[in-house]
Amino acid sequence: MSAAAIQRVLAWGIALTLVALPVVGLLNGWYAADRWPVRQLELQAEFANVSAEQIRTAAAPAIGVGFFAVDLAGVQKSVAQLPWVEKVEARKRWPDTLVLRVYEQRPYAHWGGDRLINAEAQLFQVPGASEIQGLPRLSGPDERIGDVMAFYREALAQAGGSGLQVSGVSLSARGSWTVHLDSGASIIVGNEHAPERLLRFLQMYPRVAASGRGAFEYVDLRYSNGFAMKWPGTDAVPESAPPPANPAPVPVEDA
Repeated sequence: MSAAAIQRVLAWGIALTLVALPVVGLLNGWYAADRWPVRQLELQAEFANVSAEQIRTAAAPAIGVGFFAVDLAGVQKSVAQLPWVEKVEARKRWPDTLVLRVYEQRPYAHWGGDRLINAEAQLFQVPGASEIQGLPRLSGPDERIGDVMAFYREALAQAGGSGLQVSGVSLSARGSWTVHLDSGASIIVGNEHAPERLLRFLQMYPRVAASGRGAFEYVDLRYSNGFAMKWPGTDAVPESAPPPANPAPVPVEDA
């Protein structure tokens, strides 16, 4: 018999064995819940916000179940329901080990009141989310998360070197942008040419800051030939445009 024929025979033999094994296993009870039970749980996780104890508790129903009877999908679903868990990978390792790889959510920013978003623009909720410090605060319609994140990043980059610290961005239902600063002040950008308006103001701001008026309450960029600023205890005063005789505060609302 030639070498090629021998290889074909071996290949067919292996294929038939693979087909027959499940049948033999069923006949011999290999897949029964009490055969070759899983006794060990191996965890692969960062354990920043999810504890090993939480994961072990969620996966506990699989321990003691027969190796071939363990429901991996069920284990993944149970662990994935824990707060802060983004994704779970489960596999079995012969003869008695269940291996879980748990990926935690990495919060990128607050979204609205009590939700968070990750860097992939995915929304999630965890207990005490509103109290987490050190994250920017973004808000807007849920379907515009990607746009809000992009504008926030652009505003952050544009503000570099201006002396202003961007703490968040909001987008109204009518499409008007507002940039929020660490000082508590707001920059009302409006809904037209937002990046250009913001950049123009940030480029001019060092000259305004040099006037010595101190920190402003808000600035309104919804002017065709300038912007209006309001300092504590004063009315809003347009800059780079002829001021009205009796300037009134510019309301913080949609353009």
